[in-house]
Amino acid sequence: MLDVPELIRTKRDGGRLPAGRMRDLLEAYVAGGVPDYQMSALLMAIFMRGMEDEELDVWTDVMLHSGEVLDLGDIDGPKVDKHSTGGVGDKVSLPLAPIAAACGVKVPMISGRSLGHTGGTLDKLESIPGMNVRIGPERFKQVLREAGLVFAGQTERLCPADRRLYALRDVTGTVESIPLIASSIMSKKLAEGIDGLVLDVKTGRGAFMRTIQDARTLGATMVRIGAARGKRVRAVVTSMDEPLGLAAGNGPEVRESVEVLRGEGPGDTRSIVLHLAAWMLVIGGIEADHGRALERCRRAIGSGEALERLRRVVELQGGDPRTIDDPSLLPLGRHAKPLLAAKGGFVQTVDALSMGRACVVLGAGRTRADDPVDAGAGVLFRARRGDAVRPGDALAVLHASDESRLDPAAAIAIEGFVLGPEPPGPGTSLIIEEIGS
Repeated sequence: MLDVPELIRTKRDGGRLPAGRMRDLLEAYVAGGVPDYQMSALLMAIFMRGMEDEELDVWTDVMLHSGEVLDLGDIDGPKVDKHSTGGVGDKVSLPLAPIAAACGVKVPMISGRSLGHTGGTLDKLESIPGMNVRIGPERFKQVLREAGLVFAGQTERLCPADRRLYALRDVTGTVESIPLIASSIMSKKLAEGIDGLVLDVKTGRGAFMRTIQDARTLGATMVRIGAARGKRVRAVVTSMDEPLGLAAGNGPEVRESVEVLRGEGPGDTRSIVLHLAAWMLVIGGIEADHGRALERCRRAIGSGEALERLRRVVELQGGDPRTIDDPSLLPLGRHAKPLLAAKGGFVQTVDALSMGRACVVLGAGRTRADDPVDAGAGVLFRARRGDAVRPGDALAVLHASDESRLDPAAAIAIEGFVLGPEPPGPGTSLIIEEIGS
């Protein structure tokens, strides 16, 4: 008989959970044989005490095999995915996947929804009218074959243990545990049947990993988990002190993604999209070095092939392809409020956490899992770090479908703009560190 309290005490006191007992526990939990209150206690013990590598390997393996694992062996080409740990304005996956697909990589992307102040790829995609991200395994493979990429959500049969644990962590204050984050991400990604993975590990004010050291540890942990299973994994630690690009929200970020695929858009967004996409080509064996891969990605944009891949996958998944040709058809909240500078000076910082919280108030994110999302809500930035502004200049424009949300969101967002009399010094590099193969 499974002695759950004893396992909780073992981890609470800093001991190692036996592999066999851990398997029994997770399997029993998924089957409904272990109540949430006992699993919550164990999660908190893990949060406080951590996990050794051997424990984490078993934990990840059980979550991976708690449901089906996709077999993509009958699809030609290297299968490489990308995952971000979450940020504000982080629309990277939307232009990145079509670029990689245009260069010969198959991208089976299973994504998530918004969590806290960070946006979710699925919510962004669903701002495209008709776009269906709830597709089963066979349709998933069919779209992947035809478009070279597919965007989908986690099904009930894919890593059910992770789905239950993720929901429990969200309400028990155990989200930020490095071993729990690593096992959650890697179990889902490995269940896709991929050959390799690129990880964008965010750090800073708008990230779950606030320090570079924590981001480094998380990245290295996920690289090790993948390598132990024969997968090539690259973790790139990137800055999330400030929002990425000039748009935060769902529809607004899709607009910016289309701009990137047209060779336009903000420089920081273009830079990180190309950098990560190039690593997908290297990991997939399409190119031997990152420099050549980068040039190939640029050519995929210049030829229009990357944009065509996005148009194709949108059409195959039921979305309106006209939105890719004319992004003005994408939703943008009809109520707008400019955020005006009260004084002149230079923008010292645009705080990502404040902007993320403002987006949630506008309706672009969730405070509970079942909250509806306003596809047109968000923030369009008019001033960025280092810009000179005069009194009355617009720092940003807030958009929402519900006018009553604008003033509360503005009160949060304005606190994120810090002005000073002199230009700011050098900031943190967007790409901080790289880990892995």
